[in-house]
Amino acid sequence: MAYNEAAWITAPGEYPLAVKEAPKPSAKPGEIVIKNVAVSINPVDWKIQSHGRYLSQYPFILGTDAAGFVEEVGAGVTRFKKGDRVIAHCHSLMTRDPANSAFQSYPVAIDSLVSPIPDTMSFEQAVVLPLAISTACAGLYPKDHLNLPLPSATKHEKNGKTVLIWGGASSVGATAIQLAAASGVTVITTASPANHSLVKSLGAAAVFDYKSATVVEDIAKALKETDFVGVYDAIGEESSFDAVFAILDLLNMKVPVASVLPSNKSTEQFAPAYVVAFSIIQEPNLHIGEWIWTSFIPESLANGSFKAKPDPSVTGHGLEDIQKALNVQRKGVSAKKIVVTL
Repeated sequence: MAYNEAAWITAPGEYPLAVKEAPKPSAKPGEIVIKNVAVSINPVDWKIQSHGRYLSQYPFILGTDAAGFVEEVGAGVTRFKKGDRVIAHCHSLMTRDPANSAFQSYPVAIDSLVSPIPDTMSFEQAVVLPLAISTACAGLYPKDHLNLPLPSATKHEKNGKTVLIWGGASSVGATAIQLAAASGVTVITTASPANHSLVKSLGAAAVFDYKSATVVEDIAKALKETDFVGVYDAIGEESSFDAVFAILDLLNMKVPVASVLPSNKSTEQFAPAYVVAFSIIQEPNLHIGEWIWTSFIPESLANGSFKAKPDPSVTGHGLEDIQKALNVQRKGVSAKKIVVTL
């Protein structure tokens, strides 16, 4: 294995990230080492850098989305061999081990958060998916959230249920639409008019402009005669919380609401539940992570039924460009995922 280096954050709020040597990784039982080819940027990355959230120890390595070649497999790993092309949800925010972070040449991932990718899919395309997959699943499938039936890679018969996914063109939203549709659920979503065709292509039955003055009334009307079973808020900001609250108030309904960020606003009718991505590999949700990462995602990527969306926007090459990519993501992107090749 070649020399390993990483983009380190050595103290709270440190800017820019420091690119320097990282420990040589090894695969323990149930783990794989990945030779990184591409990483993508998520809001959590720059938020940790700016606000110190989630971290209590330094130095550390950020990053959750990795794509590359399997370099080494640990004992008990039977799904992969050296040279396989894979994506991985790097779970260092769970383990607090920087070896499990994406922003390095050779991250260590656990087998249960890794999927093979087809030869027809580039690493830049595929790397938009990992954290979005786990985050979307953590809201859609646990019994204490939306409790949808698990998705099928081949059979998408409608089951009569309807969900609202707020923010359908976001990374998590685009993934959640596809997952819910693969679960046989009718999806109503929101997006700017420029992204309506995108979210419909992913499986949304109806899409509304979230900036419309009548969006609350329009969505409530669309949901009124359906078996409406829950909301996934893929934005998690005051504006989305307010809109979802108003929709449920208009319908006079209480349904589960899952959100990518916590909310301070909670009533008897509107109580958003903050989702934690890696909960799908923990009890009582182990069956969800196992089904998604070892069965559904590999099969649906292979047969082309699951798309790597939103499209990547490659903003640089090399660990030195990760800080620039964090800055770009922080300014805001629409229907794109910021990617750096390595």
